[in-house]
Amino acid sequence: MGWLILVAAGAVEIAWSQSIKPTENFTRPLPTLLCFVLAAVAVYLLSLAMRTLPVGTAYAVFTGIGAVGAIVLGVVVQKDPLSAGRVAALSLILGGIVLARVTNPG
Repeated sequence: MGWLILVAAGAVEIAWSQSIKPTENFTRPLPTLLCFVLAAVAVYLLSLAMRTLPVGTAYAVFTGIGAVGAIVLGVVVQKDPLSAGRVAALSLILGGIVLARVTNPG
């Protein structure tokens, strides 16, 4: 169950990363509120996952999911550039997430 909660936390982390830009440097109240709520929910879910998963593994996977999701959405939605180096970095992060999962019980 910890891994499912961790994946949910990662998904909220992705949403949070995308909610930062619309705040326009935290000058828009409603987007700013949404940004803070998403951040709090992501950390709360992470803390629940850490009840059954090692802290280091949970945090590394959480941030990895967030990083991959943020980059992918940046490329797809924001039209950020995609280079061979970014694809390689994404591959390494994904490989690390998978390795953390298969080598860790829970």
